[in-house]
Amino acid sequence: MHDEQSDHRPALTELRRRLNGGLARARLDKTQLATRAQLGRTTVSEAFGADGRVPSEKTVAALARALKLPVQELLELQRTAAASDAGSGSGPGRPIGEWEPHALEVHPAGPAPAGPGSGSPEQRALPGYVPREHDRVLTDAVREAGEGHSRMLVLVGTSSTGKTRACWEAVQALAEKGWRLWHPFDPTRAEAALDDLHHVRPRTVVWLNEAQHYLGDPRTGERIAAAVHSLLVQPERGPVLVLGTLWPEYATQYTALPTPDGPDPHSRVRELLTGRTLTVPDTFDAPALAAANVLAEGGDRLLADALNRASADGRLTQDLAGAPELLHRYQSGTPAAKAVLEAAMDARRLGVGLHLPHAFLTDAALDYLSDIDHDQLTDDWAEAAFAELAHLVHGKQAPLRRANPRPQRRTPGTPPIATLPHPTAGPVFRLADYLEQHGRATRRRLCPPASFWQAAHTHLTDMDDLLNLAEAARFRYRNHWALHLRHQARTRQPALAERAENLANIVVAPERGRPDEESTTEGFGGQVADASEVPVSLLAQMHQRAGDHESAEALLLQAADGGSPEALFALARRRERTGDKGAAEALYRRAADAGYRVALVALGWIRESSNDLVTSEALYQRASDAGIPDGRINLARMREQAADRDSAEALARQAADAGDTSVLVALARMRERAGDKKAAEALAVQAAEAGNTSALVAVAQMREASGNQDAAEVLYRCVADFGALWQFLQDRWPHGLDPDGTPAQPWE
Repeated sequence: MHDEQSDHRPALTELRRRLNGGLARARLDKTQLATRAQLGRTTVSEAFGADGRVPSEKTVAALARALKLPVQELLELQRTAAASDAGSGSGPGRPIGEWEPHALEVHPAGPAPAGPGSGSPEQRALPGYVPREHDRVLTDAVREAGEGHSRMLVLVGTSSTGKTRACWEAVQALAEKGWRLWHPFDPTRAEAALDDLHHVRPRTVVWLNEAQHYLGDPRTGERIAAAVHSLLVQPERGPVLVLGTLWPEYATQYTALPTPDGPDPHSRVRELLTGRTLTVPDTFDAPALAAANVLAEGGDRLLADALNRASADGRLTQDLAGAPELLHRYQSGTPAAKAVLEAAMDARRLGVGLHLPHAFLTDAALDYLSDIDHDQLTDDWAEAAFAELAHLVHGKQAPLRRANPRPQRRTPGTPPIATLPHPTAGPVFRLADYLEQHGRATRRRLCPPASFWQAAHTHLTDMDDLLNLAEAARFRYRNHWALHLRHQARTRQPALAERAENLANIVVAPERGRPDEESTTEGFGGQVADASEVPVSLLAQMHQRAGDHESAEALLLQAADGGSPEALFALARRRERTGDKGAAEALYRRAADAGYRVALVALGWIRESSNDLVTSEALYQRASDAGIPDGRINLARMREQAADRDSAEALARQAADAGDTSVLVALARMRERAGDKKAAEALAVQAAEAGNTSALVAVAQMREASGNQDAAEVLYRCVADFGALWQFLQDRWPHGLDPDGTPAQPWE
């Protein structure tokens, strides 16, 4: 008779053909075979049946041994048939490889990437995974399931501790074996599970994330627990792997023993969970933090940022899970709530402590509002804004939460600590670490408005907070507020403020210069115990400055013969200055081959001066790849000169992302000289946003030199708002600037 499976499931057809052949040769009926194989009569019947179900590995192995058939060959057929079955759409779920982790409720980490459609969680990257102790137990369960044994584990932990991500990482080992994954979800989790649990086929992961929605349902929870238990204990239905997650309060509720004569609403759930729960800790321990640091140092930006914020308490997963929602709360919040957050961000980035007074934030926020939003404020606007910002996101984080500072402790009998801050009246609040970091990165160009400085002067009481803001005001030329805030600090704690101000006003003596022209190696010996400890290049330089050119040359030659790349480079420079470019080039090459990458730039310049542009660009490229700033600058210059602007800018941005803004500055100067003022300013602003405000000064000076005083003034004020180069610009505005950036009027 034609087997209906033969058209599309040849492995299952061949498996059953061999089993039937073995049964015929053994001259046994199925009842006798069940006894010999130590299997149930129904299990044996289903293994030979034509219902399309693939028998389990355990069943096939037992039958093969009982019928004296090649066990491994039949197991291979069983696995192939099961894999084919997994991809055929029969049974609930789909192949693991077709799932996206966020669709299984793995929390996105960090904001979505920029670009069209990038708001969907599916497009957000996950940080590298750091295995912890619970992962070992989970891995063992997955391995045993892959070997043919049905298993179940429910990971128990508080919000956003990495439970779902751990399950996702673990099942990847089964994806390679053709397993399916089923996430009961529609129309409700409980209904989907109850309807289809009896249809689950072998080699399926049953995904019960947030298992309270299944096991805690008052109508169906007990029935679902019974169905899962039946799935796990029937060998012919396995292997399967059931994975779930629960918060501790739910696990405690479901596993609690009933009181005598009291109701027992979770008896089947309790039985199911017994011996099948696994605790996930709230924090990363020291080995896990070390492993996370390795990934961060290897380029994992998400982990690196999380470590900067949360390594002290080890709550990395909570930080990562809460970050996207915290950012969303900020960006989509009401105008009043957003104004309060921005005041808090500015306070933290300018040096105010962790605990921000309610009264300060309320008054500071007013000028962050537009005129329209300010006119629409109600009497209870502040109460509503703080309530909005207190709502928790993943990881039990809130954008702005009320804090309870710990009291300062001192041993009995000791005098009060002089540095204790002045007590703050009223409640205090703490900004979420992620939003603090976001504020430092995105608001560094902005100077707070007048209400911020007025609120600080009125409400802040801690001397360090006041002095830090006074310095921030001075760096931004808000001289009037700098004076008043410093005076307020002196008023709060006079002795300490005076000492702090004296220390701040100490002029650091300039660094000692190089040895003067009369210095010699012997004269320098008073500072260095052993001249042998002085680098040869420095000794040669000292001899050179003392006029002993022969000794300098001899020292460099001796070191170069010993393979010193610094000496080779120094000799090459000497040869180049004397016009011997051939010898200089040979020495530069030796220095570069010895690992002295700066020599690549010098080689590139020699080749470029000889009009060998192909070779020079290749050398600059090698220097750029090695992280040498001059290599990047020269490479960008050559591409700019070749009218390849896109490539030059791409190189500049790549360098800036790596922390080197010099290429952006160089490009800005090139564009300015070429007359493209708009492009020059855009590049300078990019460099400034990356921390290089001297770029803005350079462009401002160019504007000024060309007679465009108004444009130069705008850029100088941008520099002031950055709070940089204040000494360079302090004579520009003798009375400082008002908070809105306009020059202040004369004041006493």
